[in-house]
Amino acid sequence: MAKVNILSPDVIAKIAAGEAVDRPASVVKELLENAIDAKATSIEIHLKDAGKELIHIKDNGSGISRQDLEKIFQRHATSKISAIEDLEKLHSMGFRGEALYSIAAVSDVILRSQTSVIPAKAGIQNEAWEIHIRGGKRLGLTPAAASGNGTDIKIAELFFNTPARRKFLKNNTSELNQILNVVLPYTLIYPQKRFVLTHAGRTLLDLRPASSNIDRAAAALNARMDHFLEADQEFVEEKIRVKMVLGNINIQRPRRDSQFIFINDRPVESKNLNYNLNDVYKLILPPGVYGAFIVNIALDPANVDVNIHPTKREVRLKDEGRIISLLRRMTEYQLMHKGQAKQFSNPVILSEAKELKTSYDSSALKPQNDMSHDLPLDFQLFGEENTLRSKFTRARFVGSFLQKFLIYEVDESLLIVDQHAAQERIMFEKFKDQIEAAQVESQPLLTPLLLKLTPQEKIAWEELQEKLTTAGIETTQFDDDTIAVQTQPLLLKNIRAVVLDLLAGGEAPRMDHAALARRACKASITAGDKLDASQADHQRKQLLECKDPFTCPHGRPTLIEVTQNFLDRQFLRT
Repeated sequence: MAKVNILSPDVIAKIAAGEAVDRPASVVKELLENAIDAKATSIEIHLKDAGKELIHIKDNGSGISRQDLEKIFQRHATSKISAIEDLEKLHSMGFRGEALYSIAAVSDVILRSQTSVIPAKAGIQNEAWEIHIRGGKRLGLTPAAASGNGTDIKIAELFFNTPARRKFLKNNTSELNQILNVVLPYTLIYPQKRFVLTHAGRTLLDLRPASSNIDRAAAALNARMDHFLEADQEFVEEKIRVKMVLGNINIQRPRRDSQFIFINDRPVESKNLNYNLNDVYKLILPPGVYGAFIVNIALDPANVDVNIHPTKREVRLKDEGRIISLLRRMTEYQLMHKGQAKQFSNPVILSEAKELKTSYDSSALKPQNDMSHDLPLDFQLFGEENTLRSKFTRARFVGSFLQKFLIYEVDESLLIVDQHAAQERIMFEKFKDQIEAAQVESQPLLTPLLLKLTPQEKIAWEELQEKLTTAGIETTQFDDDTIAVQTQPLLLKNIRAVVLDLLAGGEAPRMDHAALARRACKASITAGDKLDASQADHQRKQLLECKDPFTCPHGRPTLIEVTQNFLDRQFLRT
């Protein structure tokens, strides 16, 4: 008896649909990308029942001709490519030709479209056409009333004929969050377009064309414009261009929900790129919180493979290590040299306050809501002469408070330094530089450590003299079977275990960020240590030599700024 069956086209369509369409957010993504490929400048998305009942998308793009309407719901019908070689020069969002076919297989679709308006002449009229597809079957193709170029598509009763798929959809809140996660990246990478998203008549997003990337980022992410940095750099030799919008220290999120990576304007997922960008942010943020970034990498499409999965979110990059190196260098420079100090929250008006509280926002150590309408500290970047680093360079020491805070004045501001946090940063970067330069500072042992070696360890010791010295460990031969360890790196403990591990073929111990931060903390001056003017000035100069002078290794600010305007408000002088 035959056991092998040839599946019917209806079953094949439903199985294939599951690869590209698994929830309302998948449908929104595919249709949104089609609108972008059609050069739409306005895209509206209207939902009912989180898209399960209706997904209605309207755009003002180039539209679809009657001839193409006949084809677009067939499998592998696409206007984006015609040969396999086209994948190496791909500039469109879609290219597989599966989206509309898959969507139509599991829903009721009514699509109306009109191509770009052409002045009527010689009998040519501007026509609009409407096509109706249900469960993959075409029910009609008819003329429609002309209403301007673009496409209007309604996806109703999603998964009506695949109840198992519909059963696994989440509640409306979860499905709406998924849709927002799909839409948001496109609003960021196309600030010149208008995006509208509504649910059951309630507006969730209404982003009008923005004048800049930062303007759109602030509007879309509910943050302040002055909390973002922008950079645009071309690496000619690598044929790569990187555009960045980076949140500074004032944007701290409990999750990675404000982090976006694009390759050639396409939102992508890359664990390696994301990990390395977050690793740089650890230099300025405390543990447990995450920064915000929008990074768009433009490179030769031939060096990107987007044809890994039907969602097209996963990519492979040629020479990914080099790209990561460029990103890290560029991100670190922006955060270290262009970033601001941690800012005050809304100042307390003492005459109205029932309880006296510090004006400093201690939420630097925990996530905060960046949508607050608190008044900012009066500090802006007007040029290099007004950066915080420049101000601190010109600042004059005026005294200390509680032997904990050092106070400087410059222009119309007071700069207040946490002397322990500042010293932590200085020592942290000193230790880090030593490790990177392989010039680890060591101290002589009062009594040499004698280690009896096995024959294998003796051979290894004879070969590893240079490696040991580089690690800051000086050794000499004591007798035929014993060596004497004469010095110990200041950054290392348990020198016996370290030497034996090296002789057994291990690597010199690596000090990670947390370990260096702990060591820097222990080596730093503390609150209560009195610094005179010369010592305070020496610390200031050392801090200015640091790559990131304005946060300690644990993410706390080393310096805050209080302006004359802030004080005037406190004393009701304005």
